[in-house]
Amino acid sequence: MWGRLWPLLLSFLAATAVPGPSLRRPSRELDATPRMTIPYEELSGIRHFKGKAQNYSTLLLEEASARLLVGARGALYSLSANDIGDGAHKEIHWEASPEMRSKCHQKGKNNQTECFNHVRFLQRLNSTHLYACGTHAFQPLCAAIDAEAFTLPTSFEEGKEKCPYDPARGFTGLIIDGGLYTATRYEFRSTPDIRRSRHPHSLRTEETPMHWLNDAEFVFSVLVRESKASAVGDDDKVYYFFTERATEEGSGSFPQSRSSHRVARVARVCKGDLGGKKILQKKWTSFLKARLICHIPLYETLRGVCSLDADTSSRTHFYAVFTLSTQWKTLEASAICRYDLAEMQAVFAGPYMEYQDGSRRWGRYEGGVPEPRPGSCITDSLRNQGYNSSQDLPSLVLDFVKLHPLMARPVVPTRGRPLLLKRNVRYTHLTGTPVTTPAGPTYDLLFLGTADGWIHKAVVLGSGMHIIEETQVFREAQSVENLVISLLQHSLYVGAPSGVIQLPLSSCLRYRSCYDCILARDPYCGWDTGTQACVTATTAANRSQGSRTALIQDIERGNQGCENSRDTGRALQVHMASMSPPSAWPCVLDGPETRQDLCQPPKPCVHSQAHMEECLSAGLQCPHPHLLLVHSCFIPASGLGVPSELPHPIWSSSPAPAPCGDLFGKSLGTGQPREVRLHHSPPLPSCAALVNQPPHSPWSFSRVLRDRPPGMSHPCARVV
Repeated sequence: MWGRLWPLLLSFLAATAVPGPSLRRPSRELDATPRMTIPYEELSGIRHFKGKAQNYSTLLLEEASARLLVGARGALYSLSANDIGDGAHKEIHWEASPEMRSKCHQKGKNNQTECFNHVRFLQRLNSTHLYACGTHAFQPLCAAIDAEAFTLPTSFEEGKEKCPYDPARGFTGLIIDGGLYTATRYEFRSTPDIRRSRHPHSLRTEETPMHWLNDAEFVFSVLVRESKASAVGDDDKVYYFFTERATEEGSGSFPQSRSSHRVARVARVCKGDLGGKKILQKKWTSFLKARLICHIPLYETLRGVCSLDADTSSRTHFYAVFTLSTQWKTLEASAICRYDLAEMQAVFAGPYMEYQDGSRRWGRYEGGVPEPRPGSCITDSLRNQGYNSSQDLPSLVLDFVKLHPLMARPVVPTRGRPLLLKRNVRYTHLTGTPVTTPAGPTYDLLFLGTADGWIHKAVVLGSGMHIIEETQVFREAQSVENLVISLLQHSLYVGAPSGVIQLPLSSCLRYRSCYDCILARDPYCGWDTGTQACVTATTAANRSQGSRTALIQDIERGNQGCENSRDTGRALQVHMASMSPPSAWPCVLDGPETRQDLCQPPKPCVHSQAHMEECLSAGLQCPHPHLLLVHSCFIPASGLGVPSELPHPIWSSSPAPAPCGDLFGKSLGTGQPREVRLHHSPPLPSCAALVNQPPHSPWSFSRVLRDRPPGMSHPCARVV
């Protein structure tokens, strides 16, 4: 029932959302099904690390020394980035003492999960030391660790101003030029705060006469080098992404839910901020925040953010993952949105919101704005006016900043819509990297972790997102808590409760034919016409060979380039002897066709040798020698209720060899318990998803079997 009601519910939710950009494409067209599924048993080229600790959630990659540093519960590890499972790791035991754990338990905390030292922060402090902070049984501690010796110091620093006390609280932190920039709720009775410590000018957010942050849960932070090549002498900025309770106008359509409604935000501060001289002393003078909208603002929760090209502000952009859920908790989906830095900069330029005491809500500010513009960084223009630092700013400007931290306009996604809407999947973390293909274009490649231990690898295209593959990286379902990419090691590192996994960024050899390689649309993979193999298409490798276009790729369409290749996929023979079907059959489009083309009505093949040969010569091929008739057309999903890939009926005549001998079904770990993925060994490019649909569905097996041709059986009905 929910599958049928989901499109209607989305329409209702969109109608109740706050004003924002309208979607130019229906929600169902933004869904995507992974082209390939790799279950845990079929993983290859992976490496594991698991020590005696638990919760390997904090990862720090140091490319120069080829080390992966890991913070876990009660321990830190230094692993080889080349092979995390080589056994040559270094380890620091950093447990809370029995006395500390006992005190924690006496305060009502859980002595099985909470009363430990969870390492939440791990960054490079300087050329010789790392800096780590842990919850330490709700009494946070920090330590400067000798990076070479990898040992704890003899003395520790108080961590209450730098690290959350609770291992479950949202937290983000950076070390910038020796200063510690953190954001969390630092103590039980304190309000969430963005702070700078270990710096000559320690700063924090304002609390009176109003809190700048309202029960915030922080997700991500990043330094953007906006001073680099700036024509106006701009300052670098730190951007924070978080959720908080909303009280502005239009933040909720249901009055009863206003007190609990949470929204996504992005805030920013200037790195050169020194605070005010009299007003806003030791407080940020550049703090501004804005609403972040993806798809259905009333029902979306920010889960993760990653930044790309943060060192070059003109190209800086962000990807954010949201979970979409209703107040009934019966339906859930995930959305991916992209945001450009330029759009954020425009929003932070004004207008502002103002807290209205009468309604006790935020409304648009319509009055005058003092100069210099409140919340702006110190630029060359301001220096020429005598404002050399934030302590030189007029009191009128600082008073305005104090009362107007919220911007009136929201930050909307690029092109005004999500890149992806995925039903029944809860993404928990994401990371990405730009990949330059041999032909020149650059594509953003994203890795998305799920709450049940899968990784979705996706490429961002002009039309949206294409999920290249989904990989089950843990045998037991568990949440992916961190993802880090190493370009030098060509690896993805996955942090989770049970350990760390190292995966290759690409596995091009999985693709056995030219069309299989091209249909994958993996920017790391291309078909080598010389070796007749799908190989890693790194720009450096192709340049060194002196041929940037030797490999065949078609990332945008996934259907061109293999026409003249010697290996276009085997045209498998069709056994005609024992067939007794009706007079016309659909042929599978398995070759130089795109997914969009596959969704067109199949060309009928009249049951005769001549017509069958005509179909084969037209590029319509059967993907299995024993399946007489197969049509694995990729059907557009009907809303978010039906996965994007559904098979047409698959038939076999009884005298033919058993076609399911090489076929096997595996349940997907994507929150859809009734969905089974049909596999073939060795893998075939035409494998499609097989879904148990309700009896009324046109794709249900009961209906398929009822409508089967005389004398034919469904060879894979027993798979499910």
